[in-house]
Amino acid sequence: MKRKSALFSILVALSFAIFLPDIHAEPSVDITMEKTTYSYCEKLFYTIEVSEITGETAIIHIRDETGKGSSAIPIPITSLQTPVPSLIAFEKEIFPLGKYFIDVEYSGAQVTTEFNLIDSNSICIPELIKPIMANWLSGNISDGFLMDAFEKYVDKKLVDIPIEINENNVYNVTIPEWVKNVGYWWIEEAISDEDLGNTLNYLIDKKIISFSSEISDGI
Repeated sequence: MKRKSALFSILVALSFAIFLPDIHAEPSVDITMEKTTYSYCEKLFYTIEVSEITGETAIIHIRDETGKGSSAIPIPITSLQTPVPSLIAFEKEIFPLGKYFIDVEYSGAQVTTEFNLIDSNSICIPELIKPIMANWLSGNISDGFLMDAFEKYVDKKLVDIPIEINENNVYNVTIPEWVKNVGYWWIEEAISDEDLGNTLNYLIDKKIISFSSEISDGI
């Protein structure tokens, strides 16, 4: 009887192994926000958390309340927690105020979270100034062309260029070579937009940055 009972148990186990579907839980994905309210000049930061590493990339879309959003952003997932820092700050000219959504898809799993962008008195330097600054630091453009970019694209409340730069006076602008150190610090985010603005305004006020054909005595 014992042998028959044991044989019956084996047959039952085999039947379950053959006929029951393989149960495998899909990987889960979640988003942990650094915070849920941002203002202009701040950078979005969040962390993607997954239950297992499958070798696939996470696909991210960021959209506003109207449905307008970014193209697909692939993020390699090599650990259970992947920080995702934004490279650019929120700018008034690009990002309208309101609610935003972050959609993440990973290995068949999907998750959505949201954050709000609110107004603030913060003024930031537009992202397009960075490549212009980099070209100036490399000596590819003149001092006048750098100041021309600040005059055209940066709020005067942050950096006040005292003259309108044009093709007749663009080459009459002189910035001391040592000021490039400040530019490097800003590019590397060692100093803020406000720090750079205050420094440039001080140098302009003291005529260390010259807007004439003659070099200032302070240089």
